[in-house]
Amino acid sequence: MALMARRLVQLYVGLALYGLGIALQVSSGLGNDPWDVFHQGLSRRLGLSIGAWIIIAGVLVMLAWIPLRQRPGIGTISNVVLVGVFADLFLWLLPDPGALAARWAYLVAAVLVGGFATGCYIGAGLGPGPRDGLMTGLAARGRSIRVVRTAIELTVLAAGWLLGGTVGIGTLLYAVAIGPLTHALLPVLTIKRPAAEPAPEPEPAGAR
Repeated sequence: MALMARRLVQLYVGLALYGLGIALQVSSGLGNDPWDVFHQGLSRRLGLSIGAWIIIAGVLVMLAWIPLRQRPGIGTISNVVLVGVFADLFLWLLPDPGALAARWAYLVAAVLVGGFATGCYIGAGLGPGPRDGLMTGLAARGRSIRVVRTAIELTVLAAGWLLGGTVGIGTLLYAVAIGPLTHALLPVLTIKRPAAEPAPEPEPAGAR
């Protein structure tokens, strides 16, 4: 019981911090990660908030799990609902960074917070994020997970850019830094389970 409580606390702390990381990066105006370029583009073209589109896209991605026979966990459902809620909350709370130096501070903080949040979320071991579940499901059909991930993220990045989402140095920085950060932090943040309980399968960095 205590172990599960700890895993749940870490899960929800990770999701809240993930929302904060998104809000910091979007507020910086220096370029979003690929999925949030897409969410922001949809928001600008069709209305609704970025957080609302994060939730809508998560639900639609989960529908693609059905033919792939992927099984969601409590972490998956929580991810779909809460990341968008926290992103909108922090976008509302954060002050406008204004000067370029402050925008860069937001961007660097976003990447660091995102790496820590990813480690928290994956380390809790309560189910993959909807987007990562899609990637692992497609990879299970005999394709390289790196190829699948790259193809999906390039597709949403291109679509988001065409819709008006912000692409910039932050997009590149996030892509380069998030993998190594998660790799370094995940061993520290992974909650050890009893020997009889199987550990979760490794997930690609990003926890989305």
